[in-house]
Amino acid sequence: MNYVIITYTFYLLVSIALTVWVAKVLFNNGRIFLVDIFHGNTPLADAVNRLLVVGFYLVNIGYISLVLKEYGAILDTRELLEILSRKLGRIILILGGMHFLNLIVFFKLRNRAQQVNGAE
Repeated sequence: MNYVIITYTFYLLVSIALTVWVAKVLFNNGRIFLVDIFHGNTPLADAVNRLLVVGFYLVNIGYISLVLKEYGAILDTRELLEILSRKLGRIILILGGMHFLNLIVFFKLRNRAQQVNGAE
């Protein structure tokens, strides 16, 4: 049995599926913040939201591709599961970190927009 091909295939399917899911959640829920930040300018908010999602995909799928290669031999199912656990755990931590980074940026932009509105 070729454990390397199985590992690569499963890793790519799961990590890309997780990336797509997180991007959709960020896209759908981030729109509300962006519309508020851009004072109801929905076309601008939607454009920025799409650009953020594209950047999110590029960074994450780029990283997924970079860490795909496994240098050691995968000799049995136990090793396969351990390698997948390490690789997918790393991807999940990065996706979570990027999610929180996006939230921090949205809240800072929103606070700045509210301060500008309060000063007017």
